Amino acid sequence: MQKPETLIARLERENTKLGELLLKYTALTEEQLKEALEQQEETGALLGEILLRKNYIHPHDIVRVLCHQVGIPHINDFKVEEINPQILRDLPINYCKRHEILPIIETDHHITVLTSDPFNDAAINDLQSIYNKRIEVVVSTPLKIQDAINRIYEKANKNLIEDIKDEFEENLDLDGPIDILDAAADEAPVIRFVNSIIFRAVKERASDIHIEPYEKETVYRFRINGVMTEILSQPIKTHAAVSARIKVMGKLNIAEKRLPQDGRIKIKIAGKDIDIRLNTVPVQNGERLVMRILEKNNTVLNLETLGFHGRVLNQLDELCNLKHGVVYVCGPTGSGKTTTLFAMLDRIKTPDKMIITVEDPVEYEIAGVSQIQVNQKIDLTFATALRAILRQDPDVVMVGETRDSETAEMAINASLTGHFVLSTLHTNDSSSAPTRLIDMGIQPFLIASSLIGILSQRLMRVLCENCKKQVEITDYQKDLIGIEDIPESAVFYEPVGCAKCNDSGYSGRTCVSELLIVDDNVRALVLRQADAGTIKKAAVKAGMVTLRQDAVSKVFSGITSIDEMLRAINAEEMSDE
Repeated sequence: MQKPETLIARLERENTKLGELLLKYTALTEEQLKEALEQQEETGALLGEILLRKNYIHPHDIVRVLCHQVGIPHINDFKVEEINPQILRDLPINYCKRHEILPIIETDHHITVLTSDPFNDAAINDLQSIYNKRIEVVVSTPLKIQDAINRIYEKANKNLIEDIKDEFEENLDLDGPIDILDAAADEAPVIRFVNSIIFRAVKERASDIHIEPYEKETVYRFRINGVMTEILSQPIKTHAAVSARIKVMGKLNIAEKRLPQDGRIKIKIAGKDIDIRLNTVPVQNGERLVMRILEKNNTVLNLETLGFHGRVLNQLDELCNLKHGVVYVCGPTGSGKTTTLFAMLDRIKTPDKMIITVEDPVEYEIAGVSQIQVNQKIDLTFATALRAILRQDPDVVMVGETRDSETAEMAINASLTGHFVLSTLHTNDSSSAPTRLIDMGIQPFLIASSLIGILSQRLMRVLCENCKKQVEITDYQKDLIGIEDIPESAVFYEPVGCAKCNDSGYSGRTCVSELLIVDDNVRALVLRQADAGTIKKAAVKAGMVTLRQDAVSKVFSGITSIDEMLRAINAEEMSDE
């Protein structure tokens, strides 16, 4: 848009009754105009400049008045979906955004162009040369035009977003520098680069893609089997185009770079439906982006496949057959809690049971289970959804996460009225869950009377069967794992690395867990508000297999290595036992 003072001078030259026009065509009030006129008499400044300085009008208000004066149509509403993307075939998105101009209608003889500045002769002449047709100008606000540009270019690129082909990975060498320094978000090098990053992440079975801008470079990292791995780095100049492209794919506001945003990308790779949860957060050198990848194969793993076995598996089966009570699955972010909950639901699900879940977001879709997606924007929280669910008369309720006291209290009250409730809780181990609930403000007697089981779990990487190497355990390693008597059947392996496992030595992950069954002794401790250590000792005395014991058993079985066990089970958990 031209400078405001240029537009003001033009308007005041063409019509001396500026105040009357602004009162008629803008939101300016008579009081504001009177105040500005008094200041004009004192200073001799242009009336329009005074009104702009006081924020009584916007520069585009001047444009609107000029449009009325010279007879240029000014519109507030138009249907973006009716614009044919083919009309933009010769115009890059960065040109349209820079000039705030967008062709919207094409006929045999003329092009109708939407613009925020009808006096931008250079841009209008450019379009006349490109299309070789007469240009008809229609004016709207800059905000509406920018939004229309984003939406119409997104529509034009829809096919590229929905179907990523293998050729991107083959044609682009991600190990070297990528020539995207001067490319905009809609241009081929950036599209191919972003597609190739996503393709490689899916191929290598990464759960997350992290894009981190620093002072001089942007670092791309994958989380594979729970471990962060740096893939490549690019000059920081490339970051703006890459982040804009990914935000367009996730239907986010690419102009908003000051606030965190959440989006979702649905794509197909090699015939597989891939669901990507996108999160952006502003950092010092730009926006940090994280894409969590979920393959939508609609296959829920069973408890045995996840790594549950022996006593814990039998106890989980018993819990799944109960009619009421609360079962919590605990662990840090990324420890597989939601996957375990769905494996339990799959065990519970029968035609005679009505099951409803509340999730954020819905990750697995299960036939026969009613699933509710949390939506904070409309105040559909876990608590409000749970309140509504209880009026639906369910047999089983699954709450994706217990985040606050209201959700926790409602879940516990639901179990006391005859419902079986499953949920997750962020604690380090199972014995810390009652203390965490008390800290939330839940009365101990409610916890003791409703809680029936607490499962704590971690994920450990599984050794690659193709390349793992058998070794002898050393005295130092025995001290590390705290085991003196090694069973004769124990076999120890270490990772090697091969093409099959991308040279990591590991392929896939398995659960290690501890299941605290809330018996009479534990209930008594909860009522007395005993600390987590006391509750853990009582559970171990009753036969609970601890996280460390389960992890050690998987080392003895050759499923994982000692190093991986030490990585997955932290020092505090080792020392507690």
